[in-house]
Amino acid sequence: MKIGVQKFGGTSVSSREMRERAIAHIEKALEDPNMHIVVVVSAMGRIGEPYATDTLLSLIPDSDTASMRDRDLLMSCGETISAVVFGSMLRSYGHDVAVLTGFQAGIKTTQDFGNARIETIDPTRILAELKAKRVVVVTGFQGAAAEHEITTLGRGGSDTTATALGVALDAMWIDIFTDVDGIMTADPRIVDSVSKLDRVTYNEICNLAYAGAKVIHPRAVELAMQKNIPIRVRSTMSDDEGTLVTNETPMLESRMTNDRILTGVTHTTNITQLKVTSPTGKKGFQAEVFQTVAKAGISVDFFNVTPHEVAFTVPKGRAKEAVSLLMAKEMDVHTVSEVAKVSAIGAGIHGVPGVMARIVQILTLAEIEILQSADSNTTIWCLVHEHDAIAAVRAIHDHFDLSLRGGDR
Repeated sequence: MKIGVQKFGGTSVSSREMRERAIAHIEKALEDPNMHIVVVVSAMGRIGEPYATDTLLSLIPDSDTASMRDRDLLMSCGETISAVVFGSMLRSYGHDVAVLTGFQAGIKTTQDFGNARIETIDPTRILAELKAKRVVVVTGFQGAAAEHEITTLGRGGSDTTATALGVALDAMWIDIFTDVDGIMTADPRIVDSVSKLDRVTYNEICNLAYAGAKVIHPRAVELAMQKNIPIRVRSTMSDDEGTLVTNETPMLESRMTNDRILTGVTHTTNITQLKVTSPTGKKGFQAEVFQTVAKAGISVDFFNVTPHEVAFTVPKGRAKEAVSLLMAKEMDVHTVSEVAKVSAIGAGIHGVPGVMARIVQILTLAEIEILQSADSNTTIWCLVHEHDAIAAVRAIHDHFDLSLRGGDR
């Protein structure tokens, strides 16, 4: 059975006009008489619109009065409303439709309310509906834990639903429809000369997403990567194929033709840098540093360890707590607040000498101080002052001509 999965985000189902555009994409896919389609929908619209997730949550502004379990029940309503409305409209176009909640679709999760993870999917019900030649509309963002407890999947949950279903159903492809034309080389709100990427690897898009680019949740990409199912990030308002996310081999082939070193540049803010030393020269103090913050549940990132110093970043809201805990352990702590992590990402970095040197030179010429740096096979990170972050992104983007080399040309 040939199966395709199409996910439509909140803006893609927010109005009748947008739902009509979404249905046009479904009907285009169904022009292949052997194709069966599973549709995943998010809650309709964004905060302020009546059925958006954040609007529903605003009905209980005092979070202390509602348990996380109850909040999941409330949040799941947005996708349920969206699926019923979308399914009804799809029927009016002459299609036979089955609307399923996450639980009815066989999505079983952990019982971590608000941020559950999918454990298994039993696709039996969906397959039966597809064999009956129905379009299956599934609520995104939700599943069920033990004893039929309704759970939600956290940020990017509908993307995760779509890719998890694609893996369980052995789908041929997964389309993620949004309000943008595809994945860009940088945030178009801060860089004027961005270019749409025609193709990226799973690893590149995961790194972009983890580094702050709001394109698709990395957990969703990691699921699709398990079975090498291609993902297309597309605009609901366009027939353009968008950006193809696939395995690394096509990227390596395309690099031979367009010599692309970097794929994109992004940045994250609201972090604080900590530099920690032991005034007594205590051996093994580095392990004690990480153990101390880990016990407090403070996530650390961007860490460098030397014999005499540990440097890392923490979320801005946890910085004071981290400093207090470490000083209680008789550590010296120096902090730099209002910093940002700038990430230059591309499969073409691997094996190419001098990329880091070029980035350092670019930022130096722009009079941007580098507070810390690190690299991997596909990413170079630089920690800079937050007020320099946008200038750093623009400088790197322009130097590597990403506006010209964004697509596979």
